[in-house]
Amino acid sequence: MKRNDITLAPMTEAHVLQVALIERQCFSLPWTEACIAKELTNPLSLWLIAADGETVAGYVGSQTVLGEADIMNVAVAPGYRRQGIAEALLRGLEDALRKDGVYSLTLEVRPSNEAAIELYHKLGYREVGRRPGYYHRPREDALILRKEWEV
Repeated sequence: MKRNDITLAPMTEAHVLQVALIERQCFSLPWTEACIAKELTNPLSLWLIAADGETVAGYVGSQTVLGEADIMNVAVAPGYRRQGIAEALLRGLEDALRKDGVYSLTLEVRPSNEAAIELYHKLGYREVGRRPGYYHRPREDALILRKEWEV
């Protein structure tokens, strides 16, 4: 089911607490509120949220250096999953980065996260490597996925 009432927007300070809550719900080693808030002043960072009214349903964060961006985090709150929100966030991020002259986007994902891998492949990301022992709790390698486009 796709949600048409979800809007994408740049993350602001007003969103940090909800983003941090989603981090804690989704990751075994979540970013702290302070780390998330610091991204707001990082000139290399672009973070977008998906909003359902005043509620943050999901978010994606990236950092860009010399035309290449890395996804730092992407997550959707448990009650909002399987509604097309992650796809909308990723497409929105790609569009915003493309406008800034970025030509590639890279991310790491757990091999066990089959739903995420399926989405990334659908969006044109391809495996370019592996980072042994990258994740903790539980210990797992990371697949490195990358997407490139013309600017």
